[in-house]
Amino acid sequence: MTRITAIGFILLSSVFSSSQLVGADGNWIPLFDGKTLEGWKASENQGSFRIEDGAIVCDGPRSHLFYTGKDGAARFKNFELTAEVMTTPASNSGIYFHTEFQDKGWPSKGYESQVLNSNRAEPGNAYVEHKMTGSLYAVRNSWKTPARDNEWFRYRIRVEGKTIRIWINDQMTVDYTEPETPFRPNSMNGRVLSSGTFALQCHDPKSIVRYRNLRVQRLPDNLRTPGTPPADSKLEQRLVELAERNFPLMDLHVHLKEGLTLEQALAHARAYGFTYGIAVNCGLNMTLPNQQALDQFLKSAVRSPLSYLAMQAEGREWMDLFSKESVKQFDYVFTDAMTWTNDDGKRMRLWIENEVEVGDPQHFMDMLVDRIEKILNGEPIDIYVNPTYIPEQIASRYDDLWTPQRMDRVIAALVKNRIALEINDRRRIPSPAFIKRAKAAGVKFTFGTNNGGVSDLGHLQYCLDMIKECGLEPGDMWMPKK
Repeated sequence: MTRITAIGFILLSSVFSSSQLVGADGNWIPLFDGKTLEGWKASENQGSFRIEDGAIVCDGPRSHLFYTGKDGAARFKNFELTAEVMTTPASNSGIYFHTEFQDKGWPSKGYESQVLNSNRAEPGNAYVEHKMTGSLYAVRNSWKTPARDNEWFRYRIRVEGKTIRIWINDQMTVDYTEPETPFRPNSMNGRVLSSGTFALQCHDPKSIVRYRNLRVQRLPDNLRTPGTPPADSKLEQRLVELAERNFPLMDLHVHLKEGLTLEQALAHARAYGFTYGIAVNCGLNMTLPNQQALDQFLKSAVRSPLSYLAMQAEGREWMDLFSKESVKQFDYVFTDAMTWTNDDGKRMRLWIENEVEVGDPQHFMDMLVDRIEKILNGEPIDIYVNPTYIPEQIASRYDDLWTPQRMDRVIAALVKNRIALEINDRRRIPSPAFIKRAKAAGVKFTFGTNNGGVSDLGHLQYCLDMIKECGLEPGDMWMPKK
């Protein structure tokens, strides 16, 4: 905001009620004095909030603490809110905005920005919350938390027109512009921009969360919307439906190639509510061909708290090329069966036509399935990627060559070794028949693009299609543990 604009805004503010006056620190309004809950009103279970060491502590049965201001009429449209937050392990909370007082239940009006740095599985309850800190809850989720339990972190929320932006420790997690007619499931009809106040959530008796240094900056009501709303309304509806279902939309197979930067990848992920795993190729004649190159990479690599770092183990020599200690520095490891040696001793990379000797397709498939089994049984990986890929020369016979018997051999090895199966967006594999068979056997899945650069990063169209066609549920998905 320019100095002239700020001065004009302060003068206009003088005609507002006391709850709308600017604070002493420029045009920032302190929402909490560190000593009392003056200007706040709790809903049900009012004892769930207390003050301790200058912080509001959320600790007890479900309740929500609404900011009313000194005159009980606080209301905000465009604003920037900042707070410091600390969670204890597996504690759930949230910051609501554009909401209004509600004497019980979860606030139905406005948006919630999620607070959850680690999750837990409750005995007898299959639901595990995957919408992590920094999420625009159930609309644009962050599936990897950028903050840690038992440490203070900075939360920032800014609304300008129809654009909502969220930062955690200065890392942008959400950049969402609400469409003119936003789709919302029936349970989320009130999750739209309007105006209103703020609320802090006490989620449950096992969740203890602290808030301090809460303050807000009013922004002019006539600000233009800086962002661009989603262009594809059908895709937007699918994304919101899946976000509301707690379905982890993670692309764990993204490459920074052909000029694609980490910043560009993260911006692309925010547009769809995805979380990315950035993969580096490690193996003979690859980006990182030896231990020295890997050591240098790990020493200099810039890692974002918003994305995972994956090792793509290439070829069958990779375990001899890299130390176990360096491999452990990645969040997860995956490989494929696109590089192997045939029965005649020829090393083949299946995607390079002049290196492949197919011969009899049935014999080739028997060799391929045998090599896949050896990889899954013998290599310490988390995900089998580019699965069921066969060379271009016989790709048109995919459905015939991938017989139920061959599928079952691969699926059995996945189950035995607890290895996840990638649904590959770029290559549109495995087939729906393979996915359904794997799901029935208890295999976990991941989504992956395996992009070649910027132009084919996409939006996981095939993966989204397979969710519907194969009946995938959030519990069917594998997620990194780190």
